[in-house]
Amino acid sequence: MQWVLRAQCADREALEALLRSVQPSLRRYLTGVAGTTDADDLLQDVLVIIARRIGSLDDPMLFRPWSFRIASREAFRHLRKRRLFAGRHDDAALLDDVPMPEVRPSGELLRELLAAATITPASRAVLMLHFVEELPLAEVAAILGIPLGTVKSRLAYGLNSIRRHFKAPGGSND
Repeated sequence: MQWVLRAQCADREALEALLRSVQPSLRRYLTGVAGTTDADDLLQDVLVIIARRIGSLDDPMLFRPWSFRIASREAFRHLRKRRLFAGRHDDAALLDDVPMPEVRPSGELLRELLAAATITPASRAVLMLHFVEELPLAEVAAILGIPLGTVKSRLAYGLNSIRRHFKAPGGSND
């Protein structure tokens, strides 16, 4: 929190330390959502936005979720530009009533899950924030700017997608 306050007062050293502290998490998240190829470019864009807008952050305690929200917006903007959303439907509309899964996937399963091409970017964002960054679902909802029910739906959709992947011929359960 002290770095945030100092960065907001134009302390360049504090800003650099703050950006270094959040960089690994943001890179991991952007890689999971947008892919390895574009993650570094996106990360650079996100860090520039954070540096430019740090003064507009009202509550220094919210720096981390605020950073992920910026990263999410940039990742989805990038994906829309690349038309990765073309032909995809909104999984939230189909899964609003699906209950949140109780079981946390193992590290190996999670890596497989995040690499699966069958998962929509929207679900991948929820999975990354919840399981990799270990953020509570309510915070994931706030970061992504969507209702908690939609977060739960996307989480369930992503986990169901990987289950289908494992059951498919050539999946991990052969």
